[in-house]
Amino acid sequence: MDLPTYSGFRTFLRAPTQLAGEADVTVFGVPFDIGTTNRPGARFGPEAVRAASLMLMDDDHPSLRITPGAGLSVIDRGDLEIVTGYLEASLTAIEKQVSEIRSHTLAIGGDHTISLPLLRALRKRRAAPLSLVHFDAHLDTWDDNFGGPLGHGTPFYHAVREDLIDPRSSIQIGIRAPVANELIDEGRERGFTILTAEHVHLAGPIAVAEQIAECVGDRGAYLTFDIDALDPSCAPGTGTPIPGGLFTWQAQAIVQRLAGIDWLGMDLVEIAPAYDHAQITALAGAQLAWTYLGLLSRRQSSA
Repeated sequence: MDLPTYSGFRTFLRAPTQLAGEADVTVFGVPFDIGTTNRPGARFGPEAVRAASLMLMDDDHPSLRITPGAGLSVIDRGDLEIVTGYLEASLTAIEKQVSEIRSHTLAIGGDHTISLPLLRALRKRRAAPLSLVHFDAHLDTWDDNFGGPLGHGTPFYHAVREDLIDPRSSIQIGIRAPVANELIDEGRERGFTILTAEHVHLAGPIAVAEQIAECVGDRGAYLTFDIDALDPSCAPGTGTPIPGGLFTWQAQAIVQRLAGIDWLGMDLVEIAPAYDHAQITALAGAQLAWTYLGLLSRRQSSA
């Protein structure tokens, strides 16, 4: 007899915690939020997304027409260990643990600082930097002049400096937070394609998905989805909500059209469930991660 969605041991989509052989995809939580500049609480994101994911186990993805995870062995290895209260030591610990995972990775954060050690770990396996597909209200490329020390506003500034990502084949979607004109101009000069939330609303999801695919091309890409890319009406449970964002249906419509990209990994970040009275932020995040698994399954089935 199947367990009801509201009971039992909570892993993402009730994935096992280990397998006899090596998994194709490893899901893990990163309960880290000491890089936040506004409201903390994203350390509770992994457990919230795992609980919400149980609502997605009934059957196939109606648009992708496949069961996300089909044809793949998926495990949820639990949460990574961090060094409570110590930012840089935690990032070192995250990078070390992820470097030991040989399979495809799907990380549930945690604030956006965690993307930096995740990219550092993945870059060790690659001869070339990764392309970045980045959904967010914020650029997260602040440097010493625009945002100060390492934290959730600076991971991609450091990622470019460390040659982890190639900005010329990277794209940022949903940008709308207050930002110095110089920072946007600097990002575009480096090569980033920057799409504002208004652009998404006016151009539509199909056109945006085509822009993403064109920007990335056939390069290996990493998907990072900050839940504050969504409008606060769709995702109130986050540390730095900004009005005017994407609606959940728009984000879903874009992501599910990206099956042709050579995905190397994903993180889902900045879900802080304490600011959400009805679980809608975690549900939105879980559905996006579920859709991403569907993309991997589609690619596997066509291989």
